[in-house]
Amino acid sequence: MAKAKKEEVVGFEKYIRWFWVLFLGVLLSIVLFFLLASWGALGKLPDHTQLENPRTNLATEIISSDGKTLAKFYFNDNRTPVPFNELPNHLVEALIATEDARYYEHSGIDGRGTLRAILKPGSGGASTISQQLAKQLLHGEGSTNIFTRVIQKAKEWVIAIRLERQYTKEEIIAQYFNIYDFGNNGDGIRSASNIYFNKEPKDLSIKESAMLVGMFKNSSFYNPIPSRNPVGVKNRRNVVLYQMENYGFISKEVKDSLQKTELDLRFSPQTHRTGTATYFREYLRAFMKDWMNDPKNRKPDGSKYDINSDGLKIYTTIDSRMQKYAELAVARHMPRLQAEFFKQNTPERNKTAPFRDLSTSEVDNLLNNAMMRGERWRILKKAGKSEKEIRASFLKPAKMTIFKWEKDGSPGEVDTIMKPMDSMRYYKSFLHPGMMSMDPQTGHVKAWVGGMNYRHFQYDHVKQGKRQVGSTFKPFVYATAINQLHMSPCDKLPLAPLTIEANKYGNSKAWTPKNDDRNYDGEVTLKHALANSVNTITARLMDKVGPQPVAELAKNLGITSDIPLVPSIALGTPDISVYEMVGAYSGFANQGVYTKPVMVTTIVDKNDTVLYQFVPETRDVLSAETAYVTVKLMEGVTQSGSGSRLRRTWMPKTGVYPEIITGYPYEFKNPIAGKTGTTQNQSDGWFMGMVPNLVTGVWVGAEDRATHFRSITYGQGAAMALPIWGMYMKSCYEDETLDVSTSSFVKPSNLSITVDCTDYVGDEGDSQGLNLPEEDVPDELEM
Repeated sequence: MAKAKKEEVVGFEKYIRWFWVLFLGVLLSIVLFFLLASWGALGKLPDHTQLENPRTNLATEIISSDGKTLAKFYFNDNRTPVPFNELPNHLVEALIATEDARYYEHSGIDGRGTLRAILKPGSGGASTISQQLAKQLLHGEGSTNIFTRVIQKAKEWVIAIRLERQYTKEEIIAQYFNIYDFGNNGDGIRSASNIYFNKEPKDLSIKESAMLVGMFKNSSFYNPIPSRNPVGVKNRRNVVLYQMENYGFISKEVKDSLQKTELDLRFSPQTHRTGTATYFREYLRAFMKDWMNDPKNRKPDGSKYDINSDGLKIYTTIDSRMQKYAELAVARHMPRLQAEFFKQNTPERNKTAPFRDLSTSEVDNLLNNAMMRGERWRILKKAGKSEKEIRASFLKPAKMTIFKWEKDGSPGEVDTIMKPMDSMRYYKSFLHPGMMSMDPQTGHVKAWVGGMNYRHFQYDHVKQGKRQVGSTFKPFVYATAINQLHMSPCDKLPLAPLTIEANKYGNSKAWTPKNDDRNYDGEVTLKHALANSVNTITARLMDKVGPQPVAELAKNLGITSDIPLVPSIALGTPDISVYEMVGAYSGFANQGVYTKPVMVTTIVDKNDTVLYQFVPETRDVLSAETAYVTVKLMEGVTQSGSGSRLRRTWMPKTGVYPEIITGYPYEFKNPIAGKTGTTQNQSDGWFMGMVPNLVTGVWVGAEDRATHFRSITYGQGAAMALPIWGMYMKSCYEDETLDVSTSSFVKPSNLSITVDCTDYVGDEGDSQGLNLPEEDVPDELEM
């Protein structure tokens, strides 16, 4: 019996030994497995330098002068990192309560959670925040293959431990929030909070933070866009709120009240064709391309910077508030102007609509040329289609989405079926705006609106587009005369017609401009002549000074467009951009000193190392006296000329056309210098307006000069462009955080030219035009 017991003990000890052998073998295998993983035998792991600088694509951020993010440049990843101290406490607490309650107790691996997950499957995940970050850094979503997933898991454990050694707990949380893809281009917490709630992470509320943290479970499934899974998102948010209450981060009362609320999304998708300052952003993209291609602007390793992934920060001069007011002014005025244009160009009223002054064959030729220059023609030609096939495709109805102004004035779209040829004609019926606003002292461009809807109209009418400037060119003629002849605004010249004979100034034919009101009797002051765009007076000044010095002055004031050396430039025949005109006028406001427009002040890399800093470009062009006298002349335009409606405090019975003079009355009382401009057949409407620290130019017109209003009543600069300026400036003045001047222009201490014409006999009160209804104030028609 003793022998049997001995054999039983020996047999039991054998099982014990085998158990320990097996246990230790498994344990050693696990240790070896993880050692192999850490040595890279199961696949390459990132080293410590890669962990310190994870290879995540970072979007380039465009920052306004008042510190707001205007937009970002990115290709796939719309990511801008946020430091931990800019994350609200409740956002961090929501993450810890939901994803890793013992986060501050472990060193990357939660032993208790892992053991629970092994012994009780389905009781909850064991991955820590550090492991989830490791997963994102390594491969994103895990593999569905069990063997591959086990290897991935081992790597995640190794990286999680390394992360805990290299980073603080706070840095790991910040990295996790910054690396996660929340969907809808919401790469990282900053993009996500802006896209889903239109606010910065630091401004998120508790329930907003809970919703975003809930998306960590699966941002594709728990997506808050209404067309996807709003109910599931709300339920998931409520789970996060429950967890926050469960771990003592919020009270039961707060949890209960928040769980009853809706998501309250403010979905603001971020794309390259939507948002604020879209036209400026495209100018900036071209600017950055040139900057990056410059060999002097390279990374330390000699490679080029990538605007879509290197996390640059571009500090611009655009003021987000002023940009908003500029875009709002355009959005308010253009649909009303367009509605009146459509009204005047029905098939019954205009058989060649939207074109005027063209025969049917000329319209066909215009459309044919546009067709052959268009994108559709280019694509079909590249695809190998014959010219006959391409032309036939333009006459075949097709499904398309076209732009339209909604009844409430907002930009919209409509799905329709239309012939491409008809859609081309439809788009040519739209009037377009171009607007730029600039500080004349610093050259800082504060607002840039190149059109009314970048999604449908990509052509930029600030810098890319150039059109005849009409009478907005006349101040260059007057300034030249003041500079050369020491003329005063109070000096008088006869209204009588003047002919500049052929070949006197390079003109091949004799030139005899006409006045719009056909009044040629008597004489008027220069102040009255500029205020009312009297063409014969401008012609007399041109005859006195010649086109050469006028063109030189314009060039010295920053105009780079071609200016022919002929007398007719006096009435604004050159094609010039809004960008150039605003820069040139700024020289008048800045006491004769031209300052080149500035759009970018600084560029820094993702570590805030300065890569570029602008250097101001200035030059003295006019004396302070000449500039001041020219400004005083232009003040007359808003006091008693074609821009005087800016000062009206009452609604006259005639002459305002409330359907298009948006925002009237404007009721400005401060000094404003300006000039309207209207080109031949009302094809272009301009208004240039200045106060001491802000110069703003506005142009409105159609793509083709043949598309225009029938009469000057609606087609003049004072009707097409001035209302945008008026509403924009009114908004700027109403914003007390802005410092837009209401003061007088600086008067030179050595002023020797008389600018106050009060004591002059036969001053403006004796001149025709000033006391007429506003619509009869002569504007510039005859070129």
